[in-house]
Amino acid sequence: MQTVLIIVHAPAYGSERMLSALRLATAIAGQEVETVDLRLFMMSDAVTVGLPNQPGPEAGGGLQQMLEALAQRGARIRLCRTCAVARGLGEAALIPGVSIGTLPELAEWTLAADKVVTF
Repeated sequence: MQTVLIIVHAPAYGSERMLSALRLATAIAGQEVETVDLRLFMMSDAVTVGLPNQPGPEAGGGLQQMLEALAQRGARIRLCRTCAVARGLGEAALIPGVSIGTLPELAEWTLAADKVVTF
């Protein structure tokens, strides 16, 4: 089994990088060739993707649904604590399956990963 870590710095909206990261994560989670331990760590403005009540695909969104589906498939999804607190999100409600993570946790994930991809 491979461990794949995807680190995202891009904001949830305003560019295609977050969408691209989640599309890749979805493709990895959905492939049937190999079991993968998939981990996503959101930093900087990417932490806002963890907030609930985002618009659905019909309204030009869909990121929340993608995160929920990834969590249901076993992906571990963390938001950087320092980045979340800096943006006033330290105590905010999050999408189910998304939680606050720490830099030591990211360091551990990075060392354990077979592949690290950044967006």
